[in-house]
Amino acid sequence: MKPKNTGIQMTAKVLLFINGVPPKTFPDLESYSLIACSDGAFHYLKENGFPLAQLDFISGDFDSHSGKDENVYQEKFIYTPDQDKTDFEKSLEIIQKKGFNKVDVYGGSGGEMDHFLGNLTVAFKFKEDLKITFFDEYSKYFFAPNNLVLNEVKNRLISLYPFPSATNVFTKGLNWPLQNETLDITNRIGTRNFAKENEVQIEFEKGNMVVFIGNKELT
Repeated sequence: MKPKNTGIQMTAKVLLFINGVPPKTFPDLESYSLIACSDGAFHYLKENGFPLAQLDFISGDFDSHSGKDENVYQEKFIYTPDQDKTDFEKSLEIIQKKGFNKVDVYGGSGGEMDHFLGNLTVAFKFKEDLKITFFDEYSKYFFAPNNLVLNEVKNRLISLYPFPSATNVFTKGLNWPLQNETLDITNRIGTRNFAKENEVQIEFEKGNMVVFIGNKELT
């Protein structure tokens, strides 16, 4: 059973499904204090046998919902009709109001790539208040703090993507190290590197960076 939500949930995690490519397997639901999904994601959860009773809320405008499952779980719907915001953004606002600050997101990539870029932009808006980690079939990715240590990543793909720039970037443990260099989306980015050590250190002085960590060891 999930722990109860009481006050500010600084160590508890939220599991959020949004309307990208569905995960092939679901994570351990018992490790989350709150589980939610956006309007569109409700469909693929239902089709893939997700235990819908585990959902704490479903947010969206629900213009595409109909059927017995929607009626059964109607009390968990949070109607968010604002067309100036995506369902992802509106879900994060609800999560933030509930006092959580750590969110694992599934369904953030795949399909139409403008959605993927839009989801990154939404995550950027919340990066000071929410620690958001995306998971997909290939990797996990997140906005990195200025000082970051990755463990148990030897032979994993590591990509550093400036958003839109990061200055004085230093890395240790990558096959192609960076020594106080600048990454910029219009000039030089740091994708398709890999870890040659179990521990990788990444530091940068200013700017923003998305770090991608491959799910599998490179062969």
